[in-house]
Amino acid sequence: MPAQPLIRARSRLLATAANTRASRVQLHGLASSSSSSNNVSNASVTNTSRASSGWSSGGVLAVAAAAGIGGWGFANRAEMQEAISDIVWELGNNKDIISTDPDDLLAHGYSSWSTVNPDELPVAVAYPRNTEQVATIVRVCHRHRVPVIAYSGGTSLEGNFSAPYGGVSIDFAYMNNIIQVNKADMDVVVQPSVGWQDLNAELAKMGTGLFFPVDPGPTAKIGGMIGTNCSGTNAVRYGTMKDWVINLTVVLSDGQIIKTRRRPRKSSAGYNLNSLFVGSEGTLGIVTEATLKLAVVPQETSVAVVNFPTIRHAASAAASVMQAAIPVQCLEIMDEVQMRVVNLSGFTAPRVWVEKPTLFFKFAGTKAGVQEQVELVQKITAANKGGNFEFAKDEQEQKLLWSARKESLWSMLALRKEGEDVWSTDVAVPFSRLADIIEISKKEMDELGLFASILGHIGDGNFHESIMYNKKNESERAKVEACVKNMVRLAIEMEGTCTGEHGVGWGKKESLLWEVGSETLGVMAAIKKSLDPRWILNPGKIMDVPWEKQKSHVDA
Repeated sequence: MPAQPLIRARSRLLATAANTRASRVQLHGLASSSSSSNNVSNASVTNTSRASSGWSSGGVLAVAAAAGIGGWGFANRAEMQEAISDIVWELGNNKDIISTDPDDLLAHGYSSWSTVNPDELPVAVAYPRNTEQVATIVRVCHRHRVPVIAYSGGTSLEGNFSAPYGGVSIDFAYMNNIIQVNKADMDVVVQPSVGWQDLNAELAKMGTGLFFPVDPGPTAKIGGMIGTNCSGTNAVRYGTMKDWVINLTVVLSDGQIIKTRRRPRKSSAGYNLNSLFVGSEGTLGIVTEATLKLAVVPQETSVAVVNFPTIRHAASAAASVMQAAIPVQCLEIMDEVQMRVVNLSGFTAPRVWVEKPTLFFKFAGTKAGVQEQVELVQKITAANKGGNFEFAKDEQEQKLLWSARKESLWSMLALRKEGEDVWSTDVAVPFSRLADIIEISKKEMDELGLFASILGHIGDGNFHESIMYNKKNESERAKVEACVKNMVRLAIEMEGTCTGEHGVGWGKKESLLWEVGSETLGVMAAIKKSLDPRWILNPGKIMDVPWEKQKSHVDA
């Protein structure tokens, strides 16, 4: 598939999910306007569909009924209507803050690339402009026991932003500003809907010589990255999101606003609240502002690939590179299926890559340092039956090649036929078990007889399975689910984790229980209850709401 159709296909995917709001009768007129200070788009919201229907009680109740709201322990339909009216009133009767357009609700409760999608949708989507408005929305929802779900990029894969109990989705589309760049201190203050790529583009435009190194999917936003403690290709050198957060502004479940720290890079003052909120998926508080560390742009970079006869040889080489403490910037793996996807995508055309298990390396540092890294890695890969290194010949090809790796999920999604879906999930294990689990998982995937592949951030023991299947075929789906669960169980048996970077969300709650046990999950629940006693913040994610078992018992 040539590059332009692939890009168009990806754009269509985004339009039908995370960005549906931008394509529906100019639902919010989210026309970007360039800002000379931050170069990040600002939105202007006018809900044309709502203007024609008005804000009658019947209209809101109809939306609530369609979304299936009610539930056990949360607001009923009448209370939901009252909460929405209160939000509008307390924000100065500003009706543009709230949308109940059905397409908007669908975009904020359903994801075409998520492995799980609960049946319910939010009953309303709120578009705040600042922290104080977020606090007002949350305070009203707390009073009425209405669930609140934070939404930024909408790229999560485990149902992280779904609305299983209805409620209000808070979309940070307006809160997308780079507030302050502190070049001398190597940090930046941003709002949650700033994209990491937009941030780096602005830092480059300003000539700071700095960049933000955490690099997950291309469309990810800072808010969601904090929520899942995301990772990316740079994690092998720079770590994950938790390593780059200095300070957070958080709205708690009752609308109270707190800051976790001040601005120095280190502090031993009190509890480490950053680590509490980073990775909590919006279940403990809603992040409205973040101060992030920045890194110096490396002097030299080089990108190379090397193929191997088997996936085990590639995984063994990767583990050996890490055990030798060679400071590569990125170390990624793609099996022969993913290399075929790269070729089909046309991203690096006319160059065609060998369709074998392949390691992607990015070397960075001084010129001498890069050369030394290359020589050391070449010795290790040769000892593991690796082929010759193929280097990107120039900066443009470096970008194309790395884009092919970064766009791998989009590439697979673009190859889907009608009725097909892609199940993509991840695990991570200690280096010593990496080759074992990848070899076993690859064998089990191949036995499915489906279009399935392994790829991932192998430099930190993290890899993904992506399997294409017919979502209407229950037997086929069951086989895929069993294969994925086998991989997760095996990872945990190897003292690994059920998710390296996607988060738990709605889809991996059972896996989290396998991993940490009921006692540890009980401690998490106690923390949740202390900060969110009404359980309104993204309920049903990471752990079940406390009355679910009671409800099941009563229903039985």
